[in-house]
Amino acid sequence: MAFAITQTCCSDATCVSVCPVNCIHPTPEERAFGSTEMLHIDPKACIDCGACADACPVDAVFPVDRLPDELREYERINAAYFEEAGTAAPGDAEAPAGRAEGTGPTFHDWSEPSFDRVLPADFGPLRVAVVGTGPAGMYAARDLLLHTPAEVTLIDRLPVAGGLVRYGVAPDHPATRKVGESFARFHTHPRVRTYLGLDVGTHITAEELAAHHDAVVYAVGASADRRLGVPGEDRPGSISATTFVAWYNAHPEVAPDAVDLSAERVVVVGNGNVALDVARILVSDPETLAGTEIAGHALAELRRSKVREVVLLGRRGPRDAACTRSELLALRHLPGVDLLIDDHDPRIGAAIDAAAAEDTAAVLRGLARETVDWSLSPGADGQPRRIVFRFLSAPVAVCGSEETGAVRVTGGAGELEIPAGLVLRAVGSRGVPQAGLPFDEATGTVPHEHGRVTGRPGTYVVGWIKRGPSGGIGANRTCAAETVGSLLADAVAGALPAPSGGPKAFRRLVRRRRR
Repeated sequence: MAFAITQTCCSDATCVSVCPVNCIHPTPEERAFGSTEMLHIDPKACIDCGACADACPVDAVFPVDRLPDELREYERINAAYFEEAGTAAPGDAEAPAGRAEGTGPTFHDWSEPSFDRVLPADFGPLRVAVVGTGPAGMYAARDLLLHTPAEVTLIDRLPVAGGLVRYGVAPDHPATRKVGESFARFHTHPRVRTYLGLDVGTHITAEELAAHHDAVVYAVGASADRRLGVPGEDRPGSISATTFVAWYNAHPEVAPDAVDLSAERVVVVGNGNVALDVARILVSDPETLAGTEIAGHALAELRRSKVREVVLLGRRGPRDAACTRSELLALRHLPGVDLLIDDHDPRIGAAIDAAAAEDTAAVLRGLARETVDWSLSPGADGQPRRIVFRFLSAPVAVCGSEETGAVRVTGGAGELEIPAGLVLRAVGSRGVPQAGLPFDEATGTVPHEHGRVTGRPGTYVVGWIKRGPSGGIGANRTCAAETVGSLLADAVAGALPAPSGGPKAFRRLVRRRRR
């Protein structure tokens, strides 16, 4: 019986490297890698060894005969990926698939071996500082520790390590959070020294950090939220989804009383994965969250919440929804919650009906559709909680006398107001300038070449501050490999500035600055 990859796949390709029959695609060598929402197992090639399930850092792999009911459709999703690939190798329309004819097993060709890094035999230990302990930083640290004799200094401005895994993953996604466990073992590695609660730019300067290390890798993410640019978005009751997520994950910089759930209707601007996470938490039964790592203050507020309806506002149509199919599929299995399509524009239903089976919009097929009367109270007649998808509609203003009372939106014949006591903007995030580093305001990233920071020898970037807020947890593995490769190439070429201070001097500096 074959295995199947399911919803929580992080696409870091650990499973690819352990598969003995090359049946998991797309691989990092294929052009489709990074553009698909998840990896897939070919059921005709799988030999049921289970190596992928053992290696998966997020428990996303199951034998198909043991798939839970809510994940049963992933047996078809995995198989369909290879059926749709036809006679071409998945991810490469020009390469032969190497598959057998007929109904027998499938054989996938192996790619040519590649050795991108060749270090000299006398390659000595480097002292490398990694700023940020989220997935990007930890993939870089892991690469250095496993493949070189480097000594790594981990630095995080927060008092708890983990970054986005700790403070950005929804508490009802424990499998995704498990990737943090694979990183945690490196926090106590004998060649690692960790400094938490240390802010580069406040406690020490970038120049001081560089002076005590051969190289510095910045993995500081994209901590700011994108703005809507509409009147009223700063009213009380209008906050970013970034703040909301940090609130329910007990981020130390967000107050326990930062969110008020006394309104019956919440409008979430955006329909990406973060927007779906926010909507799901708002309408979930709080008792199902009680056994998770959700913040105690958030659970208490959700228990007294009056929210009955969440509106997901999307500027474009269903075929352009920013969420992944897997997150949308999970929403369909949310107990006690109705899903509704606001059918205010005939193009919406037409797009859903015309969507191909593999399109995200196809997941919306079969959901109830109606033109919503926004003047009605969401809690009327004891109706269950619900999530309403409103496509082809953009916010024009956040309205109210003092606090938020409605969102004026486009759609249909003109503009209308959707009454709402809470508005969450989930339209993306962006990086912020880093003290001592160049910064591109247009992209919200640090200018670089293959991870090398422009004009700063020995300084590197990885993750969202390098490439912008795109790609999930696993995308950082490939990103980190490129950056570490550049760092090691510079070390071999003698292009790294020599540090003027050592580890003991750095420890003394940190102690003085944090008093």
